[in-house]
Amino acid sequence: MKYIVRPIYTEKIRPFIGKQIIKVLTGQRRVGKSYIMHQIMDRIKEENPSANIIYINRELEQFNHLLSNIELNAYLSDKFQVENDNYLFIDEIQEIESFQLTIRSLFAENKCDMFCTGSNATMLSGELATYLSGRYIEIKIHSLSFAEFLSFHQLEKGNESLLKYLTYGGMPYLPNIGLYDDLPFEYLKNVYSTILLKDVVARENIRNISLLENLVFYLSDNIGSLFSASNISKFLKSQRIEISPQLTLNYLKALSNAYFVHKVVRSEVGGLKIFEIGEKYYFEDLGLRNALKGFNQKTDIHKLLENAVYLHLIQCGYRVYVGKIDNKEIDFVADRNGLKVYIQVCLQITDKSVAGREFGNLLMIKDNYPKFVVTFNDLILGNDYQGIKQINLLDFLLFEL
Repeated sequence: MKYIVRPIYTEKIRPFIGKQIIKVLTGQRRVGKSYIMHQIMDRIKEENPSANIIYINRELEQFNHLLSNIELNAYLSDKFQVENDNYLFIDEIQEIESFQLTIRSLFAENKCDMFCTGSNATMLSGELATYLSGRYIEIKIHSLSFAEFLSFHQLEKGNESLLKYLTYGGMPYLPNIGLYDDLPFEYLKNVYSTILLKDVVARENIRNISLLENLVFYLSDNIGSLFSASNISKFLKSQRIEISPQLTLNYLKALSNAYFVHKVVRSEVGGLKIFEIGEKYYFEDLGLRNALKGFNQKTDIHKLLENAVYLHLIQCGYRVYVGKIDNKEIDFVADRNGLKVYIQVCLQITDKSVAGREFGNLLMIKDNYPKFVVTFNDLILGNDYQGIKQINLLDFLLFEL
């Protein structure tokens, strides 16, 4: 199989190959989980030519009959080899009902080294957590980072390439289509439909698809805005779309479970308090958002700028919050193993009054962790303002935090 290696993920998985722990690759559909599994399979074959590799992809017709653990058990009954090391790879494992029973049994018997992918978070909070708590490791897979985007599309660093990334996003299959006109958006619309129908509607038993689509459209138009379920419901009702706050919460959770959007809660800077009301939502892929809403550079660039910064943080392995200090907001408080980064996002800094507002919030934070103001334009105040770094988006997305 031809593919471009994504070492940011393969290197995370490599230390666990051959270890008695289940490797679970999670992420939105079509972000490249299957190709990463193939990269791992090829590495195993290279290092262990006699390895017995069993691969199941529930999206392929030849595996359509594997509806539950019963058919899975029957299929696997004669696949393992006593004389060789056995490796089992299952793609989109959540499509197999009660799969966790088979996985638990195989794990208990230590029959094989197991890898699987899934496109719905309930798999981890439900099926696997119940039966295999502490026996698996989750590796989160995301759409292409900007650095990967440049590599996949063979582009040079520059504002033109950045604008293409903000427009078309990072779905790994796009290099096969080309970044021309509306061709990428036709593909992305099909991806969106698949995610919505398979991973949201079918998985969560949602009946009112039109209502769900209206909610997605609202989210796409309000990236980076503070939300509450009641406020969303009130707005939709003003558009003659009836939805209760509880149903809004259910639908938002369903979209988050499919890794289509990410919920970012508010947290008190320097404290432990998490605020239950008011959160932000960001899209896993910018191109999918633009395929739904369209991309108007004049009105949308600030939203995509903030979304792109968020994506870079989670691709770097950070847990991300919206910060609150007194009555001020910090766009992003990112934490990775106790190390923090604070970030304000601004389209452009035109004068010192704007600088005072954007840098001022960060200056209120008294610890010594790195602080950044990310802008779309070039620097006008130098790259350091009282210890706070100003950096443009182009450089930030290639910066290893």
